[in-house]
Amino acid sequence: MAAGLPALVLLLIAGLTAVGAVTTRAGCLDAAREAALAASRGESGSAAGARYAPAGADISVTVSGDRVTATVRAPVRTLGARLPRITVSATAVAAVEPGTPGPRP
Repeated sequence: MAAGLPALVLLLIAGLTAVGAVTTRAGCLDAAREAALAASRGESGSAAGARYAPAGADISVTVSGDRVTATVRAPVRTLGARLPRITVSATAVAAVEPGTPGPRP
């Protein structure tokens, strides 16, 4: 019991951190998709992505030719104070809509 309880607590911390990372990555993917689609329609991609991004996320939108690429990176809060921080990211690519005034990052 004395050896099993700390191992069980460690497993619980690792599991909850993994669930937090998966949830944050899903939010990053949603924000990247919205940012890429908005930028491809000529709207501000960074502003659209910020509405869906997790807290503390970094959004970057780049335009190259007829493609818009949006990348969202966000830190994951770990349950242990001394554990290193984890950063998850997601990327989405969209084609520029024909007839729009031009993509805006």
